[in-house]
Amino acid sequence: MEEKKVENQMNIEISEETADGIYSNLAIISHSNQEFVVDFVRMMPNLPKAKVKSRIILSPSHAKRLMLALEENIKKFEKQHGKIKDGGAPMPPINFNIPNAEA
Repeated sequence: MEEKKVENQMNIEISEETADGIYSNLAIISHSNQEFVVDFVRMMPNLPKAKVKSRIILSPSHAKRLMLALEENIKKFEKQHGKIKDGGAPMPPINFNIPNAEA
Protein backbone atom coordinates (compact mmCIF):
# COMPACT_ATOMS: atom_id res chain seq x y z
CA MET A 1 0.00 0.00 0.00
CA GLU A 2 1.37 3.41 -0.97
CA GLU A 3 1.61 6.11 1.65
CA LYS A 4 0.04 9.40 0.57
CA LYS A 5 2.44 12.32 0.73
CA VAL A 6 0.95 15.48 2.21
CA GLU A 7 2.09 18.53 0.27
CA ASN A 8 3.00 21.72 2.08
CA GLN A 9 3.28 19.85 5.38
CA MET A 10 5.35 21.64 8.00
CA ASN A 11 7.08 19.99 10.94
CA ILE A 12 7.19 22.27 13.96
CA GLU A 13 9.48 21.64 16.92
CA ILE A 14 9.17 23.19 20.36
CA SER A 15 11.83 23.30 23.07
CA GLU A 16 10.97 22.11 26.56
CA GLU A 17 11.39 25.64 27.94
CA THR A 18 9.01 27.10 25.35
CA ALA A 19 6.54 24.24 25.86
CA ASP A 20 6.28 25.22 29.55
CA GLY A 21 4.71 28.50 28.41
CA ILE A 22 4.54 31.88 30.07
CA TYR A 23 1.48 32.92 32.07
CA SER A 24 -0.06 36.25 31.13
CA ASN A 25 -3.20 37.93 32.43
CA LEU A 26 -2.94 41.10 30.34
CA ALA A 27 -2.14 41.71 26.69
CA ILE A 28 -1.34 45.16 25.35
CA ILE A 29 -1.67 45.54 21.60
CA SER A 30 -0.22 48.36 19.53
CA HIS A 31 0.42 48.75 15.83
CA SER A 32 2.18 50.73 13.14
CA ASN A 33 1.51 50.68 9.41
CA GLN A 34 3.82 47.64 9.11
CA GLU A 35 3.22 45.46 12.16
CA PHE A 36 1.22 44.61 15.25
CA VAL A 37 3.02 44.31 18.58
CA VAL A 38 1.46 42.20 21.34
CA ASP A 39 3.02 42.52 24.79
CA PHE A 40 2.01 39.80 27.22
CA VAL A 41 2.13 40.99 30.83
CA ARG A 42 1.76 39.23 34.17
CA MET A 43 0.09 41.40 36.79
CA MET A 44 0.17 40.27 40.40
CA PRO A 45 -2.30 41.31 43.11
CA ASN A 46 -1.20 44.19 45.36
CA LEU A 47 1.88 44.94 43.25
CA PRO A 48 1.88 48.31 41.47
CA LYS A 49 4.49 47.16 38.95
CA ALA A 50 4.15 44.51 36.24
CA LYS A 51 6.61 43.31 33.62
CA VAL A 52 6.20 42.38 29.99
CA LYS A 53 6.94 38.65 29.92
CA SER A 54 6.85 38.20 26.16
CA ARG A 55 6.54 40.37 23.06
CA ILE A 56 5.25 39.02 19.76
CA ILE A 57 5.54 41.08 16.57
CA LEU A 58 3.16 40.17 13.75
CA SER A 59 2.54 41.28 10.20
CA PRO A 60 -0.96 42.73 9.69
CA SER A 61 -2.09 39.66 7.73
CA HIS A 62 -0.81 37.28 10.40
CA ALA A 63 -2.45 39.37 13.14
CA LYS A 64 -5.76 39.00 11.32
CA ARG A 65 -5.30 35.22 10.94
CA LEU A 66 -4.51 35.03 14.66
CA MET A 67 -7.67 36.99 15.51
CA LEU A 68 -9.80 34.66 13.38
CA ALA A 69 -8.15 31.56 14.87
CA LEU A 70 -8.73 32.85 18.43
CA GLU A 71 -12.35 33.64 17.60
CA GLU A 72 -12.88 30.12 16.21
CA ASN A 73 -11.22 28.50 19.22
CA ILE A 74 -13.21 30.59 21.71
CA LYS A 75 -16.45 29.48 20.01
CA LYS A 76 -15.35 25.82 20.26
CA PHE A 77 -14.34 26.29 23.91
CA GLU A 78 -17.67 27.91 24.83
CA LYS A 79 -19.62 25.20 23.02
CA GLN A 80 -17.82 22.57 25.09
CA HIS A 81 -17.44 24.37 28.45
CA GLY A 82 -20.03 27.16 28.50
CA LYS A 83 -19.79 30.90 27.99
CA ILE A 84 -16.62 32.59 29.18
CA LYS A 85 -17.43 35.29 31.71
CA ASP A 86 -15.82 38.64 31.15
CA GLY A 87 -13.75 39.54 34.21
CA GLY A 88 -15.48 42.90 34.31
CA ALA A 89 -12.54 44.46 36.14
CA PRO A 90 -11.46 47.81 34.70
CA MET A 91 -8.05 47.92 33.09
CA PRO A 92 -5.50 49.60 35.36
CA PRO A 93 -3.72 52.74 34.18
CA ILE A 94 -0.54 51.78 32.37
CA ASN A 95 2.78 53.61 32.56
CA PHE A 96 5.52 52.28 30.31
CA ASN A 97 8.30 54.26 32.03
CA ILE A 98 9.61 55.44 28.67
CA PRO A 99 11.74 58.56 28.94
CA ASN A 100 10.53 61.66 27.10
CA ALA A 101 12.24 62.18 23.78
CA GLU A 102 14.25 65.37 23.39
CA ALA A 103 15.38 66.96 20.15
